[in-house]
Parts: sequence; structure tokens; C-alpha cells
Amino acid sequence: MIAYEASQGPSMLEDIRQRTISPEAAQALARIFKAMADPTRVRMLHALSQGELPVCDLAQLIGLSESAVSHQLSLLYALRIVRRRKHGRHVFYALDDEHIRRLIEQGMAHQAHQEAS
Repeated sequence: MIAYEASQGPSMLEDIRQRTISPEAAQALARIFKAMADPTRVRMLHALSQGELPVCDLAQLIGLSESAVSHQLSLLYALRIVRRRKHGRHVFYALDDEHIRRLIEQGMAHQAHQEAS
């Protein structure tokens, strides 16, 4: 992060303007954060950060019905936060990529830091 100095004025402001997120990208990012803002989904994502799980096991871990878990996973899948793999009668879910895992880890680290303060 660059410290703002009044003497840099317009040139620094223009540099920041060029790097500012577009309204469309901001909307897409907000949808991801909104989906991740639900405590139940956070618990599900944290469990999936440990490894791939079938719906039945995830439901047992979280303490919800398989139907409720499937509903939440459908939302996360539509936003490409999780991916799925079918194997026989079971559907296995995992975090979509390392970026999502890092968001979960960073959020947990921030929360631990806040609690320690």
C-alpha cells in the first residue's frame, strides 16, 4: 500500500483510479463475499478446506439434513466457490480452488487476531 502525500495529488489519484476495481468486478466479488457471509456456509467451507467430502458426511459434520446441505452447496456451486464430483450414488464436494481456501484461512487468521487483541 502506498502512503498518500498531498504533493503527489492528481498523478497518484490517477494511478489509483486506473487500478480501481470495475463496478462489474466489484459486483461479482460482493456476490462471493455475500455467499460466504452465512455462518452455516462458513462451517461447510471450513470443513471442505480440510478435504473433499460427500454430502452425507458434510451434513453429519454440520448437523443439518442432507437436503439443507445440498441446497447450500447448490448456491456455492453456482458461484464457483465449490466444485462437485459424482461417484456412484454419492456427490463429493471440494473447494473450487486454492483462492477460496486462502480466503477461509485469512478470515480465520483475522478472527484469531481480533480475539487476541
